[in-house]
Amino acid sequence: MDFLSASDARLEGVPDPEVLAIAAGLDRILVSHDFRTMPWHLAEFLAAGRSSPGVILVPQKLPVVMAIAELVLTWSASEAEEWRNRIVRIPLA
Repeated sequence: MDFLSASDARLEGVPDPEVLAIAAGLDRILVSHDFRTMPWHLAEFLAAGRSSPGVILVPQKLPVVMAIAELVLTWSASEAEEWRNRIVRIPLA
């Protein structure tokens, strides 16, 4: 498992459609807190014929330790291809 923060990727302030394109170009699943606009932007991204490695939405109020545990469980129990062009919310249960 390899994470790249928004700061390290220089994504702070970058519009969602560009973030999706960058994540797709790097073949990275995007982890975001943006429940409000990211689903809409992903739908538009896919409707334009593009492909996404996937998006995982994490509530900001979810304790960090729980978010990490959910992401590790997701990573260990699935293959990256299962997330392609999907958006999911964690915790999954």
